[in-house]
Amino acid sequence: MPRLLMIGLRVLQDVGEAEDVVQETWLRWARADRSVVISPPAFLALTTTRLAINVAQSARRRRETSVGSWLPETVDLAAGPETAAERREAVDTAIRLLLERLTPAERAVYLLRTAFDYPYRQISELLHLGEDHARQLLRRARNHLATERGRQVSTAAHRRLVRTFVAAAQSGDLAALEEVLTADIVR
Repeated sequence: MPRLLMIGLRVLQDVGEAEDVVQETWLRWARADRSVVISPPAFLALTTTRLAINVAQSARRRRETSVGSWLPETVDLAAGPETAAERREAVDTAIRLLLERLTPAERAVYLLRTAFDYPYRQISELLHLGEDHARQLLRRARNHLATERGRQVSTAAHRRLVRTFVAAAQSGDLAALEEVLTADIVR
């Protein structure tokens, strides 16, 4: 049981969800045809891993996971000019934070995955890296956003990314954003 819980914790980084995954693993073990299971420990570990990955990628979890208080909420088209100004400021602050704390690759993965829900396969093709590497970059990005580290940000680069991000969010055309995000990545 501790091994399965550790697997769940590594994937989910949440004790409650990891415990739920372990419980579901044991339920599946109870229902499994054990005559075809060659290695019970391998079956349990693989089941736990797959269930934890499913939970981590589920739409429910993406909606519940807060990416921080600095990102704007959904757009209310009936909002007044004050609200629009607040949203512009929130986007401006969020992009500055991404530029200060993330490498170009981390920033690209983070924005494409969290803001536009790109699948890892599409991100990996766009950035010319493996899907596992894209997942690792997202994990690193989240860790770096939680730290206080920062670097100087070019005003021109900041404005360009804000402008491109807002245009992509409004139009749904992400080609220009993809181009801006991948331009700084050293291959």
